[in-house]
Amino acid sequence: MDYKQQYDFWRRSDYFDEGTKEELENIKDDDNEIKERFYKDMEFGTGGLRGIIGAGTNRMNIYTVRRASQGLANYVILHGDEAAAKGIVIAYDVRRKSREFAENAARVFVANGIRTYLFEDIRPTPELSFAIRYLKTASGVVVTASHNPKEYNGYKAYGDDGALLAIENSQRVIDEIEKLADVSDIKIVDLDEAFKQGMLQIIGLEIDNAYLDEVQKVSINKEMIKNNGDKLKIIYTPIHGTGNKLVRAILDRIGIKNVKVVKEQELPDSEFSTVKSPNPENLEAFTLAIRDAKEYGADIIIGTDPDSDRVAVLAKDKSGNFEHLSGNETGNLLLYYILSSRKENNDLPSNAFMVKTVVTTELSRTIANSFNVDVKEVLTGFKFIGEQIALFSDTGKQTFMIGFEESYGYLSGTQSRDKDGVVGAMLLSEAALYYKLKSMTLTDVIEEMYVKYGYRAEASYSYTLNGIEGAEKIKYAMEMMRKIPPEVIDGFKLLAVRDYESSLRTDVITGEMQAITLPVSNLLYFEIYGNTWFAIRPSGTEPKIRLYFEVCAKSREQADKDLAKLQKNVRNTIEKYLYQ
Repeated sequence: MDYKQQYDFWRRSDYFDEGTKEELENIKDDDNEIKERFYKDMEFGTGGLRGIIGAGTNRMNIYTVRRASQGLANYVILHGDEAAAKGIVIAYDVRRKSREFAENAARVFVANGIRTYLFEDIRPTPELSFAIRYLKTASGVVVTASHNPKEYNGYKAYGDDGALLAIENSQRVIDEIEKLADVSDIKIVDLDEAFKQGMLQIIGLEIDNAYLDEVQKVSINKEMIKNNGDKLKIIYTPIHGTGNKLVRAILDRIGIKNVKVVKEQELPDSEFSTVKSPNPENLEAFTLAIRDAKEYGADIIIGTDPDSDRVAVLAKDKSGNFEHLSGNETGNLLLYYILSSRKENNDLPSNAFMVKTVVTTELSRTIANSFNVDVKEVLTGFKFIGEQIALFSDTGKQTFMIGFEESYGYLSGTQSRDKDGVVGAMLLSEAALYYKLKSMTLTDVIEEMYVKYGYRAEASYSYTLNGIEGAEKIKYAMEMMRKIPPEVIDGFKLLAVRDYESSLRTDVITGEMQAITLPVSNLLYFEIYGNTWFAIRPSGTEPKIRLYFEVCAKSREQADKDLAKLQKNVRNTIEKYLYQ
């Protein structure tokens, strides 16, 4: 069916509820809106679903959730009766319709004979990852759109290892979804019937405690905290999300007692009413926290996003102002703290490794190498970090220290296989106390790293282009950037270009080509002389194209100057393609 036929089918079929039909009736005279909602089925990407909530095949609603759930159910059933008996565990966050979507997923799984576990209330994404391994289920789902605006929701699917489904397994789910000819292929039972059958179980406190037990083991300087835990003051904000209870619980467990929560942002709120966007990457999200921190005399501010997989920190500098550390700075800080503390405690394994993504700061490699720690590089996406843990840590070949992305996602310990804002908040608090006892702020530590390893200036930028036309413009821009226009790097010496779609690294000086062994991805990476680089990639979950920059120099001033020049050159070039 074309988009108009799909629209008419949704308006007339008895399968769809009256609220959905009413919503669609209200757009009957808006052909563009109808087309945007129905020109395609919502795509189940490598991370699952994510999109605007609303009626239509290209929107997040109970019907697209049911369709995805049937595909995932079919995938699990392909693995036999044992996989169905192991079951699927479901968590959800604070967003609009999250509980409804989670229950609809559960109803589909049970209808397909799959044992299902559903959290009693909102929970962080990393706890879902932990629960899969703890309960030994075949799969897991979390209903969340992470840090996206309130209009969005999503559906992330996990494998039995607790990591997001690998590319090949996601494709198998997609194949199963595409086999669904019509809505009658989707099996579903009433919620009461699911409980009556004994196939749906509510879970909660037991998993919380087991998860916190494992997170607590990741703490490094336990005795230091026990003796000095009252010497640090923290302002924490869950930004209306799922982190409130568990972040506060883990800080209390390890002995950090002076934690004050931003009251206006403490309770769940699907409208995220106190912020423009519930994203800890944005300084604006911390306006109320900074107010409280100044009143409380806090040393640091910590914030987690709605599903508490991301965490950000603001550190008080010598002048009493709070500096919002970038995702890269925070990751480097955690890496430096973990490795230096464990070396100091004679507890740094000789086979230690860390994991970074391609677009994560290269300073992390320099830091790790200075401690003789192995560095593994993966594509963007925490599932790839999870794969490295499975390959090297689970097998006993090496010991995992930390993995992180520049977008405020960190994991230390192996309790989860996704980025973990709870363990991140714990380690950032611990690091802040450790350095405070040395009369240092976290900003002092960042400066110490730059003096030791070279100054870095880094930035990222995103262009949002919605709809069909936007997707075409993003595609065109990537095609043109592959031609490497000279003005992109004016004033910089280009060394090589890595095209992760063609899996080739091309030395621009010699013309020599080398194979890239990572999975295929629509990513371009430009290597520039002097540990400087920039990268370009379309987002896999949002209508965006992202730019990443990092410059290395001998001084902060020179690094900032070079970064500004590089950004200007690249952005001027790509904007010609995006907006012509």
